[in-house]
Amino acid sequence: MTATTATTATSTTPPTALHTPVIDWFDKHARDLPWRRPEAGAWGVMVSEFMLQQTPVSRVLPVYEEWLRRWPRPADLAAEPPGEAVRAWGRLGYPRRALRLHNAAAAIAERHGGEVPTDHHQLLALPGIGEYTAAAVASFAYGQRHAVLDTNVRRVFARAVSGTEFPPNATTAAERKLARMLLPEEPATAARWAAATMELGALLCTARGPECAQCPIAELCAWRRAGSPAHQGPVRRGQTYAGTDRQVRGMLLAVLREAAAPVERAVLDRVWHDPEQRNRALNGLVGDGLAERLPDGRYRLPGTG
Repeated sequence: MTATTATTATSTTPPTALHTPVIDWFDKHARDLPWRRPEAGAWGVMVSEFMLQQTPVSRVLPVYEEWLRRWPRPADLAAEPPGEAVRAWGRLGYPRRALRLHNAAAAIAERHGGEVPTDHHQLLALPGIGEYTAAAVASFAYGQRHAVLDTNVRRVFARAVSGTEFPPNATTAAERKLARMLLPEEPATAARWAAATMELGALLCTARGPECAQCPIAELCAWRRAGSPAHQGPVRRGQTYAGTDRQVRGMLLAVLREAAAPVERAVLDRVWHDPEQRNRALNGLVGDGLAERLPDGRYRLPGTG
């Protein structure tokens, strides 16, 4: 059976048939995560969404908790140099997220009186906030009705509704249309559905080892009904890290992050053996705003002492 046939086979299954079992499962099995607690507020939700992009929960938790202890409000972060955000980001990876979060905090402090806006369009207008993050904050922090499409949700929808093992590499218009079609009408239920499908993809409907026997919608799943066909799209390869410019950038940034004062170039030169790659990585950090080169040739995190 093809993916198209599988999709047709499930077209008679109304979206409401999926809502109750998934949300009931979530009510019983959801992880107790700090950004899901009422006291997290919209700022806590926003911080978590920035940190969780391409980073597992186990690595995010200690950084998140320290971040919120140090900067419990957007204005607290905005008052610090952007380099302090990069320093506190630690080894979460993709540190430009720290700069984007700092920029968003500054805009919130300047435009919205220090409060994360409730309006979806105002969220989208913040620097560093894209379609996914705006929908996630509006949904998880304010209980609004938005389609929240992260990798986990897209995989759940691909299997349960479209009958394919994996979604396309990039989010498509068809996926967005499907996500909107599947949204419960009542906003609070829609927000719960968004969180529940995300958790289902993270815990059971995983990329490498789906636990279909534990899945609350296994009997409704188009992919299982089609015999769990193997992925037919482009080969999915994991990202390499060792020896890449990304690794060198991380090593250079670690030195700057741990230094209390600007760092001599000679210290950075000891980080990596290949001078061409090292220079390329260092220039990339400066170009991305993650490091500053001072007139005397030393380097520091942006805006720090």
